Amino acid sequence: MSKTRVLTGITTTGIPHLGNYAGAIRPAIEASQAENAESFLFLADYHALIKCHEPERVRESARSVAATWLATGLDVDRVTFYRQSAIPEITELSWILTTIAAKGLMNRAHAYKAAVQDNLENGDGDADKGIEMGLFSYPILMTADILMFNGQKIPVGKDQTQHIEMARDIAQRFNFIYGDTFSLPEAVVDESAMIIPGLDGRKMSKSYNNTIQLFETEKKFKKLINKIKTNSLEPGEPKDPEGCTLFSIYSAFSNEAQQADVRKMYADGIAWGEMKKFLFEFLNEELKDKRDEYNRLMADPAELDRALKVGAEKARNVARPFLDEIRSKVGIGGMVF
Repeated sequence: MSKTRVLTGITTTGIPHLGNYAGAIRPAIEASQAENAESFLFLADYHALIKCHEPERVRESARSVAATWLATGLDVDRVTFYRQSAIPEITELSWILTTIAAKGLMNRAHAYKAAVQDNLENGDGDADKGIEMGLFSYPILMTADILMFNGQKIPVGKDQTQHIEMARDIAQRFNFIYGDTFSLPEAVVDESAMIIPGLDGRKMSKSYNNTIQLFETEKKFKKLINKIKTNSLEPGEPKDPEGCTLFSIYSAFSNEAQQADVRKMYADGIAWGEMKKFLFEFLNEELKDKRDEYNRLMADPAELDRALKVGAEKARNVARPFLDEIRSKVGIGGMVF
C-alpha cells in the first residue's frame, strides 16, 4: 500500500495550551496512526526566531512542545519526529529556493502585508520600518520544510493556506527550471477542527494572552478556569450552551452523549460557579496521567534529546540523498560531471 506523506510543524515560541492540543496536536497524533500515513512532525525552532529573540524562551518552549507531543501519545516508532534545526539540509534548501522565489510573491504574504499596514496606519514614512527579513522570507523557509520531504498533505489552519499555495508556486517554478523534482503539496484544512475560546471568549491564542496551559498545575489550572468570562445569568435561569466558552472547551474533550447531559444541565439553570467546578474536575481527570508524563519528561531533557536525535537521523536519511540530487540539478557539487 502506498503511503501519503503528511507533514506538520509547530513553532516553539510558547508553552502548549488547550487550544494547541485540541486544534493541532491531538488531530496530528490521530492522523499519524493511520496505516496509509507516513507522518513527519517537527519542532519549528528556526521559525521561532522570527517571533522571539529570547534564547531561553525558545529553548524552554522546544522542551515543552516536545514533551507535550510525547506525553499525549505520539509514537516515535511510527513517525519521524525531529527539530527543524537538526536538519541542516532544510536551511540549505531554503537558500536554493530563495534564488528562484519571486519577490512579488513574498510581497503578497499576509504576515508581511499586515506589518506594512500597521506601519502605514501608525503614520510611519517607511512602510518597512522594523520588518526583518525573517518575517519577509518566512514562506520560503516553510516551503523548504515541506519540499525537503516532499510533503503531500499539509494540515494547516485557514490562516496558513496561503503559505501552502506559495510552496506550490515555488515548487512548480523549480520543476520548470530544473526538471521534475518536487511533489506539489496540498493544504488540508479540517473544517471541523476545534477552535477553542480563551479566557476572554476570543480564540485561545498567546497573542491575546488568554490561554490555559495544557499541563498547568492543578491549583493554577483551577484558578484559570474560574477566570473564564461568563454572562450575568443567575443560578436557576436557563442558559444557552452555544457560544459559551465553558461549554466550548468541554466539547473539545467530550463525546456527544456527555455533551447532551451538560446541555440539560444548562437548560436546568446550572450556576456558573458550579459549571466551572464541573469543567475543572472533568479536564483535570482527563489530563492527569498526561500531565504526570509531561512533568516526568520535562525533568529528563536527556530523554527528549534522545527521542529527537532518533527522529533527526531518520529525517536526514531522507534529506541527505534528496539534497544531493537537488544540488546536482542546480549545478552545485563535484567538478567531475
